[in-house]
Formats: sequence, structure tokens, C-alpha cells
Amino acid sequence: MNELLSIAADWSFWDREVPRNVVRNVDLPSELRPSLALIIQGVRRCGKSTLMQQLVRRYGLEPTRCVFVNFEDPRLSERLSWPTLQGLVDAFRERHPEGPLHFFLDEIQWVDGWQRWLRSQLDRPRGCTFVISGSNARLLGGELGSTLTGRHLTVELFPFDLDEFRQLVPDGGVADWLERGGFPEPGALPQADADRLLRQYVHDIVERDVRERIGARSSLAIRQLVQAVFESAGSELSLRRIAGSQGIAVETAASWLEACEDAYLLFSVPWFCWSARKRSARNSKYYPVDSGLRRVSITPGGADRGKSLEIAVHRELRRKFGEVFYWRDGPGRGEVDFVVLRGRTAIPVQVTWDAPHSRHHRALDLFYEAHPHAAEAVFVTVDTFEDALGALQPA
Repeated sequence: MNELLSIAADWSFWDREVPRNVVRNVDLPSELRPSLALIIQGVRRCGKSTLMQQLVRRYGLEPTRCVFVNFEDPRLSERLSWPTLQGLVDAFRERHPEGPLHFFLDEIQWVDGWQRWLRSQLDRPRGCTFVISGSNARLLGGELGSTLTGRHLTVELFPFDLDEFRQLVPDGGVADWLERGGFPEPGALPQADADRLLRQYVHDIVERDVRERIGARSSLAIRQLVQAVFESAGSELSLRRIAGSQGIAVETAASWLEACEDAYLLFSVPWFCWSARKRSARNSKYYPVDSGLRRVSITPGGADRGKSLEIAVHRELRRKFGEVFYWRDGPGRGEVDFVVLRGRTAIPVQVTWDAPHSRHHRALDLFYEAHPHAAEAVFVTVDTFEDALGALQPA
């Protein structure tokens, strides 16, 4: 028991100040409750552990009553089973017999039986609250849904948005943010070092959060698929065509893309239609989680600032609305970049670096013919990015 607390002491803030970092723009619950676990999900290295630390001040918690543990700590490698979790709780409760305790458990997916153990803690609250984060490929694999139904709240965390980026780079503009991307640590480094680190992120995400989940022998083929998808960001993607170009089966390509999406490396954007059956018959578009991550992953010369802006708009829409769609009438007949829903009202969103072109208006005319009750379109340019998206809110 003392050994567990000794390890936890290295991660916790019992005798040192909680670091002050860039304040994250996330929609958090009003309080932590012993009957509900707070789950923080997001792409690797986007700041989940840092957000957990910020919750101490956010909720006015006493740091000496907060336990932080990262279960990738090698000292715990031989103790990754649920009795370790119980032992940690019992030992800390022995130190603090009365009053609330707060447990921040990072990379908990490595602990065997953690789901059922956590459910038992939430079903019989004893004044302890739990915040967990970890590898999304594991957390999103159905385990939470089946075991913790009705017992968790989920917060999605993304790389820095523009406001957060400006806390790190006060004179940074939209173009700077799109170029560098929003991952916290690379944002503070010289460009060459930042790009090297971003490439390492891609490798680590593919290797640890994708390949390990699907059981592939090598991550090389998956990285090649990711690069191809990043290259075609914002375009309809034919699974048959992308599978053929990579020399893999269509079913394999689909499972790899699903694993990449579970790991928050990229996102699918389906065609907009009120009929789910018709929607499933059309190809989806895909967007990377971050414009900087895409820039270092594609072939030199393939970067497109307009695509970078689309990536940023998509991420902001996903953060606000959850579901994001696109719309196209037919090949060569115009496209609406994004469609989001406010209740049962569709809102078309067009993205262009500078002023809208005639093709954007022609596509909207076709969209309104198909969906006459849709709301007024929103245009987003590099100059209107903040105002246009700031004014666009869900119901």
C-alpha cells in the first residue's frame, strides 16, 4: 500500500503547486460527482493529462486529497490489474478517513478489469470521484458503453483552437495557427523541431492506438493509408479505390479507417440526407484532426491553405455540433462543404480562403432546391473565421 502511494506521490501535487497551463476551451460538467466518472477522450498528445491537472483549480479541489497516477509508469508494469486500483483507493482512504477524495487515473486502459471495478465504485459511492483518460482505441472500443452505461460523462479534447493557440503564441494569426497546428508542445518549439515532433506523433498514434488495436503485423501499410487519406482531405473517398491503391482488401481499408477514427487521428464526414439508408450508400469525406499534422504527413507541395482552413472549420463544427455532414448534388454539380443541424434545421456552411466564388453560390442554389427549408448559409473565410464560427451555435 505504501509503495502505491509512493508512486502516486510522484504524479500528484501533495507537496508542490499544480502547474498553470493554457486554459482549455472545453465544456465541463458543473461538478464532479461520486456516482459519475468523467471520461476525457482525444487524440494522443493533445493535452488530456494537462486538462486533468487543471480540474483541480477548476473545481476548487484540495490538492492533498487528489491522487494522480499514470498507468504507463514502468513501476506498475507487474501490477496492472484491478486489485491495484482498489489498493490505491484503500490506502489513500486510510490516510484521509473522512471527507472527499479525488482520483485522476491516466492510461487506465492498461489495467485488467478496470471497467467492472470502476462500475462497482460508481454504483456504491463512498465519497470518491473519478476522472479517467487513456488510449482512445481502447476507450472507444465498446467497453465504456457496455459496462459504464449511465455512469459516465464524456469530454472530447482536441488540439488547441485559435484562442488557446494565442495563449501560447500571443501574436499568432489564423494563418500561423493553421500552419503550425494546435498540438500544445510543438507550438512552443522552433519550426524544424516542431515538425519533427509532429511526425513522431503520427508514428506513435498509428503504432500504439491503431496497429495494436487491429492486430496488424506492421504499421507501415497503415501509415501509407493515412498519408493517402490526408492527401485527399476534404474529397469524397471511395473505399474501393483507396484500397486498390494500397493493395489491400476493401474490408481491411474500412477497418483501418475505423480504427484511425477511434484514435481521433481523422474523422469521416458523411453525405447529408435525411434518409440514413440513402446516406450510407454514398461515399464519405475525411478530415485529419489537425492541419499541422497533415502538413508534415503529405508530400511536399501538396499542402493547400484552403484545405487547412477546411480542417479547422470541420473541427470547430464537430466540437460544437457533434455530427457534421457534407452535401453534393452529383459529380461536377457543386458541393456544400459542411452541413450541421440545429434541431431539425439544416445549416449549410461554405469554406473558402478568400471571398466566395460563383461555384459556392451555384452549389447553394442546388442545395436549397433539395432542402428548401434549410437555414441561411454561413460563409467562412480566413478573415471571417472567428466571427462566422463564433456566431454559429447549436440550439
